Amino acid sequence: MQASTNIQIKVETTFLNDYPTDEDSFPFAYKIAITNNSDSMVQLINRYWLITDGNGKKTEVHGAGVIGKQPYIKQGETYEYSSGAILDTPVGAMEGYYELKTETGEWLQAPVDVFSLAAPNILN
Repeated sequence: MQASTNIQIKVETTFLNDYPTDEDSFPFAYKIAITNNSDSMVQLINRYWLITDGNGKKTEVHGAGVIGKQPYIKQGETYEYSSGAILDTPVGAMEGYYELKTETGEWLQAPVDVFSLAAPNILN
Protein backbone atom coordinates (compact mmCIF):
# COMPACT_ATOMS: atom_id res chain seq x y z
CA MET A 1 0.00 0.00 0.00
CA GLN A 2 1.47 3.34 -0.97
CA ALA A 3 1.03 6.67 0.77
CA SER A 4 -1.01 9.09 -1.26
CA THR A 5 -0.19 12.76 -1.61
CA ASN A 6 -3.18 13.27 -3.91
CA ILE A 7 -5.75 12.87 -1.16
CA GLN A 8 -6.10 16.03 0.94
CA ILE A 9 -7.66 15.83 4.40
CA LYS A 10 -8.87 18.79 6.46
CA VAL A 11 -10.10 18.55 10.04
CA GLU A 12 -12.19 20.89 12.19
CA THR A 13 -12.86 20.10 15.84
CA THR A 14 -15.44 21.34 18.32
CA PHE A 15 -15.83 20.80 22.05
CA LEU A 16 -19.44 19.74 22.73
CA ASN A 17 -20.10 21.80 25.82
CA ASP A 18 -23.83 20.93 25.93
CA TYR A 19 -23.46 17.20 25.22
CA PRO A 20 -24.78 15.18 28.19
CA THR A 21 -21.93 13.23 29.83
CA ASP A 22 -20.74 12.59 33.33
CA GLU A 23 -18.41 15.20 34.76
CA ASP A 24 -15.31 13.12 34.03
CA SER A 25 -15.97 12.93 30.28
CA PHE A 26 -15.12 15.47 27.60
CA PRO A 27 -17.00 15.10 24.30
CA PHE A 28 -15.58 16.39 21.02
CA ALA A 29 -16.91 16.47 17.47
CA TYR A 30 -14.70 16.47 14.43
CA LYS A 31 -15.58 17.27 10.83
CA ILE A 32 -13.46 15.67 8.13
CA ALA A 33 -13.22 16.83 4.50
CA ILE A 34 -11.48 14.37 2.15
CA THR A 35 -10.61 15.82 -1.26
CA ASN A 36 -9.58 13.57 -4.13
CA ASN A 37 -6.90 15.35 -6.18
CA SER A 38 -5.85 12.15 -7.96
CA ASP A 39 -6.51 11.14 -11.56
CA SER A 40 -9.15 8.53 -10.73
CA MET A 41 -12.13 7.88 -8.51
CA VAL A 42 -11.33 6.28 -5.13
CA GLN A 43 -13.38 4.42 -2.58
CA LEU A 44 -12.77 4.89 1.14
CA ILE A 45 -12.53 1.33 2.45
CA ASN A 46 -11.09 1.52 6.00
CA ARG A 47 -10.13 4.01 8.67
CA TYR A 48 -7.66 3.97 11.55
CA TRP A 49 -7.50 6.41 14.48
CA LEU A 50 -5.07 6.67 17.36
CA ILE A 51 -6.69 8.79 20.07
CA THR A 52 -4.50 10.00 22.95
CA ASP A 53 -5.93 11.79 25.98
CA GLY A 54 -4.11 14.27 28.21
CA ASN A 55 -2.94 11.48 30.52
CA GLY A 56 -1.28 9.62 27.66
CA LYS A 57 -3.99 6.93 27.48
CA LYS A 58 -4.13 5.63 23.91
CA THR A 59 -7.17 4.18 22.17
CA GLU A 60 -7.09 2.66 18.70
CA VAL A 61 -10.14 2.64 16.46
CA HIS A 62 -10.15 0.83 13.13
CA GLY A 63 -12.75 -0.60 10.87
CA ALA A 64 -14.61 -0.44 7.62
CA GLY A 65 -15.55 2.93 6.18
CA VAL A 66 -16.70 5.99 8.09
CA ILE A 67 -20.07 6.49 9.81
CA GLY A 68 -21.27 3.23 8.30
CA LYS A 69 -20.35 4.16 4.70
CA GLN A 70 -17.63 3.31 2.21
CA PRO A 71 -18.07 6.29 -0.10
CA TYR A 72 -16.75 6.75 -3.62
CA ILE A 73 -14.99 10.07 -4.14
CA LYS A 74 -14.67 11.22 -7.74
CA GLN A 75 -11.58 13.09 -8.90
CA GLY A 76 -11.82 16.74 -7.90
CA GLU A 77 -14.62 16.09 -5.39
CA THR A 78 -14.72 16.32 -1.61
CA TYR A 79 -16.48 13.97 0.80
CA GLU A 80 -17.36 15.38 4.22
CA TYR A 81 -18.59 13.68 7.37
CA SER A 82 -18.77 14.37 11.08
CA SER A 83 -18.12 12.08 14.01
CA GLY A 84 -16.95 12.34 17.59
CA ALA A 85 -14.82 11.13 20.44
CA ILE A 86 -15.23 11.25 24.21
CA LEU A 87 -12.04 11.70 26.23
CA ASP A 88 -11.32 11.31 29.93
CA THR A 89 -9.40 14.61 29.90
CA PRO A 90 -10.18 18.10 28.50
CA VAL A 91 -7.20 17.88 26.14
CA GLY A 92 -6.10 15.20 23.70
CA ALA A 93 -5.05 14.47 20.17
CA MET A 94 -5.99 12.25 17.24
CA GLU A 95 -4.12 10.99 14.21
CA GLY A 96 -4.61 8.21 11.73
CA TYR A 97 -5.17 7.30 8.12
CA TYR A 98 -7.70 6.19 5.55
CA GLU A 99 -7.25 3.22 3.25
CA LEU A 100 -8.65 3.88 -0.20
CA LYS A 101 -8.92 1.80 -3.34
CA THR A 102 -8.62 3.23 -6.86
CA GLU A 103 -10.69 2.21 -9.88
CA THR A 104 -7.76 0.06 -11.03
CA GLY A 105 -7.59 -1.80 -7.71
CA GLU A 106 -4.55 0.02 -6.34
CA TRP A 107 -4.57 0.59 -2.56
CA LEU A 108 -3.66 4.00 -1.15
CA GLN A 109 -3.09 5.16 2.40
CA ALA A 110 -4.03 8.78 3.13
CA PRO A 111 -2.50 9.96 6.42
CA VAL A 112 -4.34 12.28 8.81
CA ASP A 113 -1.84 14.48 10.64
CA VAL A 114 -2.10 14.88 14.40
CA PHE A 115 -4.84 17.30 15.42
CA SER A 116 -5.73 18.62 18.87
CA LEU A 117 -8.88 18.18 20.87
CA ALA A 118 -9.12 20.84 23.57
CA ALA A 119 -11.94 22.25 25.66
CA PRO A 120 -12.14 26.07 25.50
CA ASN A 121 -9.85 28.03 27.83
CA ILE A 122 -7.78 24.94 28.64
CA LEU A 123 -4.80 25.93 26.47
CA ASN A 124 -3.41 29.44 26.48
